[in-house]
Amino acid sequence: MKHIAVILAGGVGSRMGVALPKQFMIVKEYPIIIHTIMNFQKNDQIDGILIVCVKDWIGYLQNMVSEYQMTKVQWIIEGGDTVHDSTRNAVFFLRTVLEDEDYVIIHDAARPILPQAAISALLDTAHRAGNASLAIPCHETIIYTDDQISGIKQLDRNKTMRVQTPQAYCYSMLRELYEMAEKDNIHNVVYADLLAIHYGKRVFFSKGFTNNIKVTNQEDISLVSSLMEFSEEELFQS
Repeated sequence: MKHIAVILAGGVGSRMGVALPKQFMIVKEYPIIIHTIMNFQKNDQIDGILIVCVKDWIGYLQNMVSEYQMTKVQWIIEGGDTVHDSTRNAVFFLRTVLEDEDYVIIHDAARPILPQAAISALLDTAHRAGNASLAIPCHETIIYTDDQISGIKQLDRNKTMRVQTPQAYCYSMLRELYEMAEKDNIHNVVYADLLAIHYGKRVFFSKGFTNNIKVTNQEDISLVSSLMEFSEEELFQS
């Protein structure tokens, strides 16, 4: 059984206000994406890594992977117009690489904090249930809004979960989901778990953590840098 990590690095970082895509920005001596790759590079269960990258930055990333000796990175392919299409490109590329019983772990390049225990727990759940997504309970009050300005009703936070990446899927299930989406001309579903729900599948949760920060804005750089001072055990207990 193989485990292949798919890292989505198709963003251009427009919300960061800088020319360099956010996944290539330096935090604690390394580019963010190298921190992310390292988490899978050192995990004994991961057999290979596929990166989906912005077309114009593929050469830049190839040089970076070589410079930092990220030996598990076997493929770098072009991203799509949406996150959905980038994931689809990876899933379809793996048709000639994986068997039905293999597993794919999908993760955002801009989430560089990922303890090894989180990867192990994710795969344990996926092996039992066929899929798994990191998730954490909602502790804040949740209010439904139809305009992002005002709210009209409270949602029961005990019946909601905040889902994160990475997400792991048995390859046969993942491939089937994206083949159905392609047939139905669906291109705007952000993550595989939402696509699974769209097609009537149940998604299963693995223990997530609040420090699983996705770098989106400039202030996230300082936050991620500070969190990297903590041990993996301390981060995963959050």
